[in-house]
Amino acid sequence: MVNLLHSMKYSFMVTTLSLLPLLDCVRGQDKCQALQKETRGDSDPSCCDIGLTEGDLPVQLESAKKITSISSSCEELLQENNTFCSCVRDKIHSFWPDFEAYLTGKDVNESVIDIKRAKARVQNVRTSITHDLVFTLTPNEVPKELDTSVKGNVSNVKLPRGLFRSIHNETDYVKVAVLVLDIGQVGLFKDPDQTGTMLDNVMVSVKVGGRQITGLNDCVELTFSHGLLPQNMARQCVFWDTKKGRRGGWNTSGCLTELRDRETMCCCDHLTFFTLLMNPSLDNATAQMLFTIADVGCGISVVFSALTISLYFALRLAYKIFKSNDTAKIHVNLTSSLLLLNLAYLLNRRIFSLGHIGLCKGIGGFTHYSLLCCFTWMAIEAFQLYLLVIKVTNIYTQHYMVKLSLIGWGFPALVVTITGSMNSYGKHTIMDMANRTTVDLCWIDSAHLVVHYVTNCSYFGLILLFNTLVLVVVAWKLFSLQRATAGKEEKIEAWKGGLTVLGLSCLLGATWGLAFFTYGAMSVPAVYLFTVLNSLQGLFIFIWFTVLYYPKKGATTSSSSSGKNGKVITASHSYL
Repeated sequence: MVNLLHSMKYSFMVTTLSLLPLLDCVRGQDKCQALQKETRGDSDPSCCDIGLTEGDLPVQLESAKKITSISSSCEELLQENNTFCSCVRDKIHSFWPDFEAYLTGKDVNESVIDIKRAKARVQNVRTSITHDLVFTLTPNEVPKELDTSVKGNVSNVKLPRGLFRSIHNETDYVKVAVLVLDIGQVGLFKDPDQTGTMLDNVMVSVKVGGRQITGLNDCVELTFSHGLLPQNMARQCVFWDTKKGRRGGWNTSGCLTELRDRETMCCCDHLTFFTLLMNPSLDNATAQMLFTIADVGCGISVVFSALTISLYFALRLAYKIFKSNDTAKIHVNLTSSLLLLNLAYLLNRRIFSLGHIGLCKGIGGFTHYSLLCCFTWMAIEAFQLYLLVIKVTNIYTQHYMVKLSLIGWGFPALVVTITGSMNSYGKHTIMDMANRTTVDLCWIDSAHLVVHYVTNCSYFGLILLFNTLVLVVVAWKLFSLQRATAGKEEKIEAWKGGLTVLGLSCLLGATWGLAFFTYGAMSVPAVYLFTVLNSLQGLFIFIWFTVLYYPKKGATTSSSSSGKNGKVITASHSYL
């Protein structure tokens, strides 16, 4: 009997524990309904009260009006500890997909829906249509049909005629509903993993008939118009997937994103709710950490760049032959341009804080000039390496360094003069994922992004291509030499060859090429690596310069070579 009682008690406990989630759910519903009644009687009612009917939200126009009246400003909707508001939030998330189907149902005829924050157009379309159908998607305006031959800069959706022809055998007419929904600033329809924000806080719904449209051969094109965006702003076309998570979430499946200067085009093979997510590549904490690393690294580079220049002049005074070493002069010119760039960077934000427009434009132009000088002298380093190691031709050029200096310092000055005359320099803002300002700099302003793409991105891209080709050929020659001298006293150890290639990579600016990998899944690691390596480039060149040129014990201070051949040999040893 005792055992029977214990068994019954144990079974009761297990049953009770298994029912706890269900009991919590029931209590949550009771609390939701109780809070709904309480809020109606309070002097300060909850903004979540939208008049649920027995805890439900009927799919009709009146419900849409109630939802749009609160969802744009009711911050209580995001409070997880508020059971009633959490219940209402879930109802809102499920309401709009149902409302989308309601618009193409039998209860709604051809009409225009114009309520606060929700604008829609419903119309019947012949399935035998011979042209694409285009509707505007302007926020706070009812969508209207556009002539496909008219080109403009307004947001729009284009429904391909193939979509209608695919259902022509089923019906002669089909109902089309286009809905533009402004969800406001509250944060509804936000994926837990989402880091970006919607463009204009707008979602767009496209529905054709009472059916699910998927796997289209001709995609539906949604064009979102916007102004020029910050350079670090990533864009992604997404749709609301009701099957993702408990409340749904954003998904990219079946949607391609085509980026343009002032608009973004989404090409999707299905119909549902769409939006354009704006996602800066760096969050605020990461950006601040990178600025700290850059400040420290640039400060170190300034010190060691100055030491490199001082060491060069000390060696010139000590050894006469050093004055004729053109390769060392090129190293020092590159180091000088890096010194100017690091100083310009460290002074940039401090000058911006003064609020003087003229000074800001000046330091912005000076920073641009210093950067272009660095790129140009990196190209000159590669050119010198090509002459000495690849071409290996005894060519004498009169006033060689003067001509190189005119290119290295003069060409960037010409570019900056032209861009400055276009009023290209000014305030440049870097934003975080919440579209908040992370830092303001004096640089090429947002209205002249083409200047940045042409004079910086394209120019460096060409230099990087040339320098990489030279570096690859030099590395191949170096390791070929290692194999050819195997077993001899002059054998070059593999690790020395590797270090030589690493040093040359630094001189030729290979680390700057990491800028092209700061997009996509590896963007944050690539940005950290880019920041660390390039902010310390002055230190790396100092180490390279010291190892190559600092006198060693027992080393001769004279050269047995003479004439032009001597210069070539000396310069070649300066690299290898």
